[in-house]
Amino acid sequence: MAVIGSFGDIVFEVSIDRVRTFDDFSRSGSGRWAKHDRQQKKAVSEFLGPELDEISFTMRFDVSHGVNPKVEMDRVLEKCRSGQAETLIVGETPLGMDKWIVKTFKQGWKKLDGQGRLLVGELNVTLEEYMRR
Repeated sequence: MAVIGSFGDIVFEVSIDRVRTFDDFSRSGSGRWAKHDRQQKKAVSEFLGPELDEISFTMRFDVSHGVNPKVEMDRVLEKCRSGQAETLIVGETPLGMDKWIVKTFKQGWKKLDGQGRLLVGELNVTLEEYMRR
């Protein structure tokens, strides 16, 4: 088994029996700025500090790859609803200055069997940096 990272108790892994990885990983950040109006002159910009970073990625779960799509997607749903902050590790490196929370998720139920069981699911996740200071 090759572990390529984790988000709390969710392990990103690839093995002969199981595939639980992500695609389309992106990270974005920005600054916080205030503009102060001045009479008869252009506004003055003031840098207030960095905004919280965001990371987004897509996960695809398929029963033929050794995972239960509904269970896997519900694990992320629970993290979102609980507000639980977790460390995000890719490779062996923790990303960010602190932890991350699930800001948004979107489930796509791609394929169901004749009993209504989810066979293939896709999950779009957006994490937001969590600062406790």
